[in-house]
Amino acid sequence: MSYDEPLRLPVAAIPEGCRDWTAGRAGGWSAALPPRWSFLRVRRSIAAAVSTFALCAGAWAAMLGGLWPLVAAGFAVYILWVLARPELVWVGAPVLLLALAVEARSLPWALTAVLAFAVVVTWAAVAVRLRARSGQLERALEAAGDITARTPDADAVLLRGRFLLPLGLTVLGLGVLTGATAGLWGTPDDERGSWVVAIYLAGLAVTALASAWLGRHRALALRRAPAPVLRVLVRDDAQGTTEVYAADDLAAVRPLFTVDLTSYDGEEPDDDEDEDDEDDEGGDEELERLLDAVDDDTPGPVREAVLYGAPFDGAEIVVVSADEDPDQPPLTEWSTGPVRPLSPSAGMRRVAKEKAREEQNRQLEEQARELVVDRPPVPVRRWRAGWLDWVAAALLVLWGAWFVAMWFSESGAPLWKLALLGVLGLYGVVRVPLKLAWRITADRSGLWVTGLRGPRHVPWDDIRSVRRQSFELKLRWRGDDWSVAAPRWAWFERRQGLVHPYDALAAELTAMRTDPALRPTGESTAPERGRPLWPLVLVLGLVWAAVLVVWG
Repeated sequence: MSYDEPLRLPVAAIPEGCRDWTAGRAGGWSAALPPRWSFLRVRRSIAAAVSTFALCAGAWAAMLGGLWPLVAAGFAVYILWVLARPELVWVGAPVLLLALAVEARSLPWALTAVLAFAVVVTWAAVAVRLRARSGQLERALEAAGDITARTPDADAVLLRGRFLLPLGLTVLGLGVLTGATAGLWGTPDDERGSWVVAIYLAGLAVTALASAWLGRHRALALRRAPAPVLRVLVRDDAQGTTEVYAADDLAAVRPLFTVDLTSYDGEEPDDDEDEDDEDDEGGDEELERLLDAVDDDTPGPVREAVLYGAPFDGAEIVVVSADEDPDQPPLTEWSTGPVRPLSPSAGMRRVAKEKAREEQNRQLEEQARELVVDRPPVPVRRWRAGWLDWVAAALLVLWGAWFVAMWFSESGAPLWKLALLGVLGLYGVVRVPLKLAWRITADRSGLWVTGLRGPRHVPWDDIRSVRRQSFELKLRWRGDDWSVAAPRWAWFERRQGLVHPYDALAAELTAMRTDPALRPTGESTAPERGRPLWPLVLVLGLVWAAVLVVWG
């Protein structure tokens, strides 16, 4: 896709006197960013993984080593705050240091010293990050000058934070329940472990509630008074996140920051108004269009936009941009998450990775098309689980076996353990057969996809997308979807020039979906479409139930 000609924003949508945020002015803003070691931009998945690892290690230390549950869970929550919610570190760091001081007599001095050192160092790094925000704000205001304007839909109902608020209260209730029932959880080790979980859940609840309050407070402040405005360029990446570029960066070479946006923030549902079938169909079509855009796996076009609000790390903003459909009016979107700045090098690496991913996808689709064109016409085409899927199933089974060995080291397990393992086992007995025996069959009428009750038929015209997303092969059609996951090591694949089976399958199916001439020519038979999976699920469920009865 060419980015030499951005989609134009109508002049009427641009506030009078609004300045261009040029690369020169944006360079000064970027110079005010803190260094990388201040945890400026950590992936959410990495933050969640590190916090979860710290929780597991802390729970193990609390159950076996006598570590105070408040320290064990508090340190895991504190790591999450350092990486994802730095505003809370000013409260979390002193509390954690105080807890370590109280617990120091009962812990090895080396462990206390290491934990205290980690808290002090990360506290200092976060202080550098938060202090840099004032410099970013100052440079953004200088770029905007004295030009301000009221944000569009400033008087509309604000929905920011309405999801996180009930979520935080629900998680808090679970934490209180876990703590209140800690004395009923068997041995003293189990009781300490339950307190670790309870305190961690309370920390997650505080994180969600604080995020809801901060987002709502900043969004309200942006609406109350005229906000600074800047002309920029924007583009949606392959995952739907909006990238913001300098106004003169027509080639979209270096994004300044990313932010998650929504255009529905000002809409309040009306429960008293009945919608007719025609409106429902229109809503379904709009939902399908949005899902298609998310699954497109390619970045959108560069669009002219006006940025309301001075951007800085953690800020809330409003963006009015040209719609991708030239017949539609300008698109007004409110941030649903904080501004996440990119250093110059990180921004260029991000664009380079996107272009490399686009090129890889294009080559895969070309190879799949050539493969299908060169292959003699076949009545039916089939794909089924391979060795990577068997490895995924084996890993899932080993995980279940480890759980059984860890919790059932002695006979007579408590009832709550049996109940929890029963629930986890239900997940396993459903997923393992799918991983081992999934099958996709293509014929001239469409696809037949393996299911518990039998193969499901998907007409070619109903297929919306076939993508490999992270570890998943995801097939989406009108009104439903299907997915299966297997291990993947992207670095090794690139290094060795390998193609993941899911990538090859997705590329071939995509070629068939877009070009009817490449589709199979015959009708599949019942044996070719695969069998129902519920008999295998039933057998595995009975085996799992027998294990629980014998060991329990």
